[in-house]
Amino acid sequence: MRIDVVTLFPQMPALIAECGITSRAAKLGLWQLKIWNPRKFTHDAHRTVDDRPFGGGPGMVVMAEPLAQTIDAIRADGNRGRVFAFAPSGRTLCDERVLELAESDEDMILVCGRYEGIDQRFLDTYVDEIISIGDYVLSGGELAAMVLMDAVVRRLPGAIKELSASDESFSTGLLDAPHYTRPEEWRGMKVPEVLVNGHHKHIQDWTRKMALQTTATNRPDLVKIARSKNLLSEEDEKVLRTLSSESSDSLV
Repeated sequence: MRIDVVTLFPQMPALIAECGITSRAAKLGLWQLKIWNPRKFTHDAHRTVDDRPFGGGPGMVVMAEPLAQTIDAIRADGNRGRVFAFAPSGRTLCDERVLELAESDEDMILVCGRYEGIDQRFLDTYVDEIISIGDYVLSGGELAAMVLMDAVVRRLPGAIKELSASDESFSTGLLDAPHYTRPEEWRGMKVPEVLVNGHHKHIQDWTRKMALQTTATNRPDLVKIARSKNLLSEEDEKVLRTLSSESSDSLV
């Protein structure tokens, strides 16, 4: 997979290829990163990429032409993949969409906006999909692009162990269960006994119960989604009913 990033701050996305899983995946040849600065496609002395918005208002808007010429150059360089931009108005990124992008193994072009946004004419003409990583505003699209790259690359076959990927939050429709490591007792707090007794079935049952409890407590909306997709077993539903009963009793 090839990912090209269009940004005014090339040092930011460059870190993705230098650290952790994404770095190792790049060294394995699972993906490659190319970074493009739209200032190189301007022709005035100040390398201008933004201007005041028509109609007034605060801030500046990234101009369409430098971005368009950058995309044209990326296309000429061989990346024919979909073009993504980032804004709160976009489709919220979720694990299902991440997996779709990873499994497609198609190249991507990520356009990182700045200031108040990007000229709508560029978005209408060049961008295939706008993505949001949450209901908040960032200073630019670089962090969102880095989130997308990290999430997608780690799901590429060979990036991490298959078992690790299948056991993560969201992969089962639920949040992950709590994790513990050595020492067995830390500052008076012990690891749950079930995790140290070596009984694999008990550990499996505990892990599933804790995943259900964590999800029901922190993200009940995910329980409803998992239920609608038939991801919950009869035993899961029994556990959830028990948890709900215990929660009600604690309020009495």
